[in-house]
Amino acid sequence: MDDLFTPNPTDNLLPYDGQLYNLGSYTSGLDSSELQYLDQLGIEHVIDNDDDLYQVLLTTLPWQSDVVTLFGKTHITKRQIVWMGDAGLNYRYAGHTYLATGWHPIVFHVKQIIEDKIQALNLRVTADGISNTDADFNKGADFNKGADCTSKSERSYFNACLLNYYPSGSEGMGYHADDEKELGAQPLIAALSLGAARKMLFRHKSAKHKEGQDKVDLYLAPGQLIVMAGVTQEYWKHSIPKTKKVHDGRISLTFRHIFTL
Repeated sequence: MDDLFTPNPTDNLLPYDGQLYNLGSYTSGLDSSELQYLDQLGIEHVIDNDDDLYQVLLTTLPWQSDVVTLFGKTHITKRQIVWMGDAGLNYRYAGHTYLATGWHPIVFHVKQIIEDKIQALNLRVTADGISNTDADFNKGADFNKGADCTSKSERSYFNACLLNYYPSGSEGMGYHADDEKELGAQPLIAALSLGAARKMLFRHKSAKHKEGQDKVDLYLAPGQLIVMAGVTQEYWKHSIPKTKKVHDGRISLTFRHIFTL
């Protein structure tokens, strides 16, 4: 199996109809000035250590059980969530509306590191996907009606984060797509994994594709960062399957941009 922490971040892991990128360890590439700045804030040791970051988020955030309504029935899950972001941002999914809590300072700095990592890799997000050349970027239509998340003027592109806590492998999430209207037509979502390693499955929504080519399996290690972009949410669903082999907890941070409708 390929080393998850030495990927080629511009390799698209989906065979068609979308973009999925493995950016490896989210802290790789931090320079000395960035580490010094985080040290001055007193959080360098937390940001630069995924185990410490996991423990801080687990013990300090206002976790609450998720409430999901499907086919008229309401379910309260053991999986817990925190919806965090800019003031006043609502997010509606699975029949319920969530109002964002303010940014936890550590999560906010993690957000900035991820935004800088995308920019440092010169990944330009457009409606046609992700390109690593300015020429290709200039030829493409800007992603999500003109918002270029990698330009310096749009450095703080992500304005919200949905955090999920899975206490053990007995908790998972079924197949779904992050295709709510608030996310725009072609949402960019950066997902950071902490804690226990878990499998993430992608399945094409159409059954007409050749067998074996419409599924993608990933093993998400602690500290691993992936990016979903382009038309991924339109054509693919993803899930975190339950497993009896995992006894420890996992936290996922999914950074996104919410548009006010």
